[in-house]
Amino acid sequence: MLAICVFHLLLHCLIPWKSPSKDITGTHGSRASTPRRKDIMLDEKSDKQYAENYTRPSSRNSASATTPLSGNSSRRGSGDTSSSVDPDASLSDLREIYDLKDQIQDVEGRYMQGLKELKESLSEVEEKYKKAMVSNAQLDNEKNNLIYQVDTLKDVIEEQEEQMAEFYRENEEKSKELERQKHTCRVLQHKMDELAEGLRQRDALIEKHGLVIIPDGTPNGEVHHEPASGAIAVVSQEAAQVLESAGEGPLDVRLRKLAGEKEELLSQIRRLKLQLEEERQKGSRSDSSAADLAGLPNGPDLQFIEMQRDANRQISEYKFKLSKAEQDITTLEQNVSRLEGQVLRYKMAAENAEKVEDELKAEKRKLQRELRTALDKIEEMEMTNSHLAKRLEKMKANRTALLAQQ
Repeated sequence: MLAICVFHLLLHCLIPWKSPSKDITGTHGSRASTPRRKDIMLDEKSDKQYAENYTRPSSRNSASATTPLSGNSSRRGSGDTSSSVDPDASLSDLREIYDLKDQIQDVEGRYMQGLKELKESLSEVEEKYKKAMVSNAQLDNEKNNLIYQVDTLKDVIEEQEEQMAEFYRENEEKSKELERQKHTCRVLQHKMDELAEGLRQRDALIEKHGLVIIPDGTPNGEVHHEPASGAIAVVSQEAAQVLESAGEGPLDVRLRKLAGEKEELLSQIRRLKLQLEEERQKGSRSDSSAADLAGLPNGPDLQFIEMQRDANRQISEYKFKLSKAEQDITTLEQNVSRLEGQVLRYKMAAENAEKVEDELKAEKRKLQRELRTALDKIEEMEMTNSHLAKRLEKMKANRTALLAQQ
């Protein structure tokens, strides 16, 4: 019976021994390995149960010698009296069985190790596949981004071309405006030449008629017969002498001095008139008193007559001075009015000339400023044009490189 059990155990052990070796040397990834592994696990469980059942009686048999074996054989002798079991053979068979089990476990360990390595290699391949998919997605995204950038650069190129066309148009307009400004500048220069010629003719006429040009800021009251810059006045020789007698300073100051002297003379004339009226009243009173005294029996007083004579003499002197002062005042008023008129006329002429000159200067400065601005804009547009051309060439090179890569 023991030999039969050992034979069955050997059969169960040898069948899974061959199958895993074939699986390891042959196809490690076939699906037939799964039921074989289940058979191996079931065989291991049955082997363990069988070993536990037979290791315990063998230990008991070693302790009690051959008595139980003989008892068993005597009890079983009714069925099979000729069969006998050798304990050394059974122990050697058990050792072989355990050796086979160890070999099976080693083979199973190697198989599990190979399966583990296969799983690891499979996981590595899956990771590589995932990385490849991620990199492929990234490349697709980069390709889409590059396509979007190419489209954006195309739009930018179109915008830059439109801006270049606009710049060319503005450049043409500025060039035309510059030509118009140059023409205006030439016209204004011609007008300035005409005004300068008119000023020369004016100076010649002033010199021809014997007039004098008095600058507004002539120091020490000096009179120059040459035209000077700034506010000027053209007067006659007599008026120049009168203005020279007014003292130093500009023309306005001297005119104010003459006006002040005029006011003083007028106030003096008014005082003299008042004094004259008073003297007249005194004279009338003295005449009335003299008439009264003449009616007296003793006659007029000689002292009173002398006083009356002195008063009459003073009155005559005052009258002469008054008439002379009135004549002087009239002359001065005429001179002042004439001078004021001349000053006003020449001031207006000088102001008009100064205005025209200032306008011409301002127009000239404006034209020069516009010319500089136009030149700066032209230079800036040329720089922008060159920069845009470089950018366009660079974008074309990038575009050709991208197309070559695609």
